[in-house]
Order: sequence, then C-alpha cells, then structure tokens
Amino acid sequence: MPAKFERLLEPCKIGSVITRNRMVKSGAAARYWGKGDNQINDTSKYYYEALAKGGIGLLIVEGPLVEPTEENMTGNYRLDDDRYIKGVAELTGLIHKYNCPAFVQLNVTCNWQTNMEWKKSHESRKPKGASPVCIKSELDNNNEMPREITIDEIQEIEHKIGDLAVRLEKAGFDGIEINAASTHLIHSFLSPFWNKRQDKYGCQNLENRSRFLVEIIQEIKKRNGNDFPVTVIVNGIEIGTLIGVENSECLTLEDCMGICKIVEKAGADAIQVRHQWLGRHDASFLTDHFYYPEPPVPIKRIPPEIDTSRRGAGANRFLSAAVKKVVQVPVMTVGRLDPELGEEILRAGQADLICFTRRLIADPELPNKVIAGRLDDIAPCTSCTNCKVMGELRRCRINGAVGGDISYAIEPATVKKKVIVIGGGPAGMEAARVAALRGHKVILFEKSNKLGGLLPIASVVKGLEIENLPDIIRYLKRQITKLGVDIRLNKEISLDDINSIRPDAIILATGGTPVPPQIPGIENRKVIKVANLHNQLKLLLRFMSPRTLSWLTKIWIPVGKRVVIIGSDIHGCELAEFLVKRSRKVTIVDTAETVGTGMVNHLRGQLLAWFREKGVTIISGVVKYVAINNKGLVVQMPEGYNRTIEADSVIPATCLAPNNSLFEKLKGRAKEIYAIGDCREPKLIVDAIGDGFRVGRSI
Repeated sequence: MPAKFERLLEPCKIGSVITRNRMVKSGAAARYWGKGDNQINDTSKYYYEALAKGGIGLLIVEGPLVEPTEENMTGNYRLDDDRYIKGVAELTGLIHKYNCPAFVQLNVTCNWQTNMEWKKSHESRKPKGASPVCIKSELDNNNEMPREITIDEIQEIEHKIGDLAVRLEKAGFDGIEINAASTHLIHSFLSPFWNKRQDKYGCQNLENRSRFLVEIIQEIKKRNGNDFPVTVIVNGIEIGTLIGVENSECLTLEDCMGICKIVEKAGADAIQVRHQWLGRHDASFLTDHFYYPEPPVPIKRIPPEIDTSRRGAGANRFLSAAVKKVVQVPVMTVGRLDPELGEEILRAGQADLICFTRRLIADPELPNKVIAGRLDDIAPCTSCTNCKVMGELRRCRINGAVGGDISYAIEPATVKKKVIVIGGGPAGMEAARVAALRGHKVILFEKSNKLGGLLPIASVVKGLEIENLPDIIRYLKRQITKLGVDIRLNKEISLDDINSIRPDAIILATGGTPVPPQIPGIENRKVIKVANLHNQLKLLLRFMSPRTLSWLTKIWIPVGKRVVIIGSDIHGCELAEFLVKRSRKVTIVDTAETVGTGMVNHLRGQLLAWFREKGVTIISGVVKYVAINNKGLVVQMPEGYNRTIEADSVIPATCLAPNNSLFEKLKGRAKEIYAIGDCREPKLIVDAIGDGFRVGRSI
C-alpha cells in the first residue's frame, strides 16, 4: 500500500458499514436502465460491475424515482412495487461479488423536470416546492413557478420513501443517501430563499426548515432499523450573485452547520457537503464547469467559503471542513477531485471521505491502480462531460466501453494476430492499445513526427483550462509504448510495407480532410481555409507545446479584427470562443437552425449566454451562402433578401470529409480491414476513441 496515499486507502466506518477505503463513487445518475419488471440490462450491469471490481471503497448507486410516472421515466428505474425487487437485487449481487458495499441515493425532484406539455394537462403533477418561488434563468431547471406542497403531500412522500427504503434493503443495498442539495425539493425547505412557509415546515427557524429532512431520516430508521445507514447531501452555501439576490437571503454556511447538527441528532450516519449557485444548476456540482468559458463573476466576488485556487477542483473543501468541526459522523467532499488532492484534503482534516464520479467513469480501475501505485496507468478524465449529456446515451471520451452493452473487461484474444494501424490520432492509438492488450502484435504507422492527430490543434483552440486534451495523447502514448506497440513515426505506409509485414488485420485511422464549402468566391483573399490553418499549426507544433502556442496566439494571430465563421456546430462555436478571447468581433453563420450541435447541453447553454454577453452575432437558418467578396460573406435570408456580413476574415468551419482513399487500395491485403474515427465518419473525439476501442476488441 503506497505511503503516499496512506489516508485515502484507510477504511472508514459509516454507521454499521465499513468502506474498503475512503474513495466513494458518488450517486450521480448514469440512466442506463431498461424497462419492465427486471430493469437491469447489460449496459447498467456492466457499468456498475466495473466500478465495484475497480476497487472503490463505497459505491453509491443512483436511486429509483420516489414518484414515478410513465412520463418522467427518463432512464430511471422503479422500485415502487415488490415485483421490481428481484431485478434490482441482481445489481447489488454483482456489486457485493467484489466485496464492495452499495448505497443508493434518493433524490426527490417531485417532477420539477417532467415534460412541460404533460404537466400542463395534469395539475397534480405540476412542480411542487416548499413555496411558490422560481428562478428565471436559462441555465437552471427551475424556471416554472411551483405550487406550495401541502402537509398531506409531505407526509405521503415520507411514507413512499419509507416503503422504498424497505424494498431497497430487501434488494440488497447496505444504506441510503438522501439528496437534500442542489435545488431539489428537500433543499427548498432548508433554504430561506426557497422556503417562505409559515407552518411547522416553514422559514421561522432551522428546526422547522429541517423538519422534512429529519422526518425522512426518522422514517427510514423506523422502517429499516438504526443499524441501516442513512447519509445526507446538503448544500454548504447557496449563492445568489448570478441572479441579483443577496447571499444573506440564501442558505449560509452557518445555516448549513446548524442543519448538519440537527440531522446528525436525527440519525444521519454521514454528510456530504457541496455548494449551489442559484441560476446555474449544472455548474454547481460540476464545479470546474462554473469557469467555462469564463467565470460569470470576477473571482474576487466568489464567497471565501469556496476554494477557487484550482478552477473548481476541491471547491467544497472549506465547506466540508467547517461541517466537520460541528459533527462527529464522517463528512464527504466532492468536486473535480483526484487521488492526490483527496489525500491532501484528508490529511488536512477537511473531510473523511473523497467522492469521485467522472474520473471513475473514465477509469473504473482508478482505486486499484492507486493501491498498486500505478498512477501513470490511470486513464485521464478531460472534463468533457459526455457522461452527463441529458436525453442521449451517456458515454466517455476516454473509456469506449461506457454506454455499451459489453463487459468493460478486455479479454486476451484466442488467436494472436499481426495488426497494422495506419494513423496515430486518438482512434488509431486506442485501437492499437486495445489490440495490444489482447495480445496482438501491433505496428502503428504515423506519417508526422508526433502522435495525436488533430488533438494538439484542438488543444490550441479549446485551451487547457477546462479540457486538457494533451492528457489523452500522453496517456495513450504511454500505454501503447508499455504494451510494446511498434510505433513508426515520420513514416507514410506503402504497399511494400504491407506486403513485407503480411498483416492479418489493417486498421485505417487516417482521419478526415477539410473540405471548403462550394461558395462563389471561396478563393477570395479574405478566406482562411481550415486546411491551411491546420498546416500552419502543425508546423508550429513541431517546435512548441499546445500550451505555449495557445498563449502566443493571445499576442498575435493571422486573423482580421472582424471574423465571419461559416458553420455553427461544436467546431464553429469553439473557434468563435477562441477568437473572442483574442479580441475578435465574431459573427457565426449557418444554414442550420440549431447552434452548438455536438456540445454537451449545459456547456452549450453557458457558451451561448457568454456569446450574447460578448456581442457575438449568430445568424442561423439562412437559405444559402450566395458569395464571398471583398466586403465579406453574402447570404440569402429566409425572407428572400440578400444580406452582406462585412468581415476582414472568413473562416469555413464546416465538417471534415473522410480520408479513406487508402481503403480501396488495401482490399485483399489482409483478411480484416477496418476504417475508424474520422476516416470512417468525421465526428467527435468520443466517437473516434469509441471506434478504436470497439475495433480493437473485435480483432
């Protein structure tokens, strides 16, 4: 056991349960459930099995809905009837197979996020809150005025939670976590901003505001016994700055400390502490994303109770430290943590348990690798948050198994083969890694002098403050080198090479090719072609790092002051962000109506709000691009007239075309030939690495 992580690797006692170490998988939802009486499907089973097998000290599973309906079952599961117990027990059995304790998080949303049209015709299912208070913010979930929940409804929810608790214990869970944080229903009672009631659950004092939560804890303890652990998540502080509300009107740290003493007395066996920005739902628990694309308030205006020293990492450590001073039960902290920072927090006495989510999705084996001292082998989480995309299958940029219906385990191949990978971008490196892990002899050809494909260029544009793409290159390069992959740089493969090697399988990962749109005047001197831009950046990146080059672009770039970007998907939007941060006046133009396609939901919302603040003009849904001339770009508007958008530079940021010209030439040169990544279909990094993972497993 590495002395470096002496505290992190100690067990911890939560009520009657002893954790394997002090690392906790938080209860963030994956929503991989199926339908029917047995809702555990292969996707959810393999996801949670990988986490348990990976060595986590405590695994907190997302919970069933307290008030399920057909309309709000967005990937959740049910346990409101005994017939569902058997299926859920299959999951806890899988987790316990690896001697991992399993808790389950209960989150009482009471349909605040239910389909809006459905709610209009179902009065009883309209949003319910402690009081009729709402936030008018496009970046929050609570934009509709709730009705005040009645005492009868409060008691009904408590009874339903009690019933759930009994079934959850029968299904094999070792404890329950109550989510009384964020802006969910229970928190609306705890907060003076949300709670304006005058009854026994009202705003008069902390005891009344805590009563709903206290009664839930007591109901679970009454039904399941005092030895069944109940933990609680609370907001350590609520910040109203973004919506013009004085912080004194919101939940304060002093309030939280008082509430924590009350819930400990009521029977809570552990407490997790985080914070809440009113008006920004997701950025409150994805603490690093609060800083994207820039902090919405100056750092000096962020309350001192929040740690701002690492751009969101460890943001809640001061809050958990304060709560630890007033309670005896274990205190958890969460917020873009890693093992090193977790150990630092534990040694400083600022928390007892360290919660992870995204880092464990990226690498479920993280705890085992920490235990073995294999930190260099931990797959990096680059904070892309594809694992939090609402309404779509949640995936992971670096872990191609996530969201699939196959086991995360990579098994040795029964027949060892010679495999050629052509292209050293993310798809090619991942295919090489997985194929080599399975025991194949792999040779990787890359015509440039560096691995990474377009990732170094993307790093310059995206910046490294939020998404550190070079971490992907370093990790994959390190892994394929350790696995003995024969890496041949500055080598463009020839048919003679293939004839000499005589591979059993060829994986084509040659990426995509920028194709300028067919617009009259596309050769105008104002046009900066993406292919030329890529070539210039590749040349510079031969001599400097993406971080250095990104910094230098803040001093000078060969782009005019007024820029028109053609294309409004993720590539166009990220290019616009890059240019705005370099003092360019930007207009984004697209024939599509939807702006920001390919972006994670809440990050897209934050970026579009920032664009408005910075004066970025977005012209979407144009009929066609008419011409590029010496004034700028001419487009035909839906109303039928032509509009000239004046610009010093015009940059087409349209999609790549597959660079698969080799595919036909390679036919017959091996029994198996695959095209992956942008070479197959230009998409995103998560798609490229997913392709490499799946093909590497299939050979």
